[in-house]
Amino acid sequence: MTRKNPLSQGLIVAGLLGYALWVVYPMAWMVYSSLKTDAAIAHAPFALPAFGDLRFDNYGHAWHEAHFGEYFFNSVLVTGGAVTAILALGAMAAYALARFYHPLGQVVFWVFLSGLMVPVQLSIIPLFFELRALGLLNSKLGLILVYTANGLPFAIFILAGFFRSLPRSLYEAAVIDGCGEFTAFWRVLLPLARPGLVTVAIFQFIGVWKEYFFAFMLTGGDVTNEARTLPLGLANLSITAQYHTDFGMLFAGLVLVTLPILGLYLLLQRHIVKGVSAGALKG
Repeated sequence: MTRKNPLSQGLIVAGLLGYALWVVYPMAWMVYSSLKTDAAIAHAPFALPAFGDLRFDNYGHAWHEAHFGEYFFNSVLVTGGAVTAILALGAMAAYALARFYHPLGQVVFWVFLSGLMVPVQLSIIPLFFELRALGLLNSKLGLILVYTANGLPFAIFILAGFFRSLPRSLYEAAVIDGCGEFTAFWRVLLPLARPGLVTVAIFQFIGVWKEYFFAFMLTGGDVTNEARTLPLGLANLSITAQYHTDFGMLFAGLVLVTLPILGLYLLLQRHIVKGVSAGALKG
């Protein structure tokens, strides 16, 4: 039996605690800075706010005066629509590419994967003119379609590998029980791919929720806030603040952007661990 070295264990624990502090403290600093005045932030940026001077109205100013409520609703609609479309289309395409063998199937698979290697900056000009021709420029539907197309290569790459790892006997048993192709996919194999679906959903949610480049280029001309998302709302805070930066309101906006991502991760982290464990066991 190997005897553990207390010194090495202490170094490992100290390193993990230091890393946790390095990750958690910036988020804590952002939260309590959102409750301070500009003067307090400038005078003592890292100090805790005085209990009697907590500025919860920073959130109200960000939500109403900076139109953060409109931006938040737009982000929820665009992100929800894009992630749903990515999961639905990606799961079906990945299943077909993994389940059926055809020489063209491999070509299609690598064509999808090539989308991961194309910088988004190269596609923005044709996307701009295409959306303008379709009348989808400065619209939430246009953003949903762009984010869906941008996220499909990653989703297909992850889910195709997951479907390939499932035993073929499961499909054969479903067929023997009278299931058709779609029924076997929907009722038998898709539920088994839940860890992969959750992993894709989290990565795509984070990517779309915080995405700025496409949102700015494709909705920058929308002055009515009907299609602009939260990242654009953060950039708009400095303009709303009358040519000076309202740091309290800015930190409040950052908290509003971060909370949905953090909440989703805490809600689904159990499924991520299951997916990683399943992948390790199957490997």
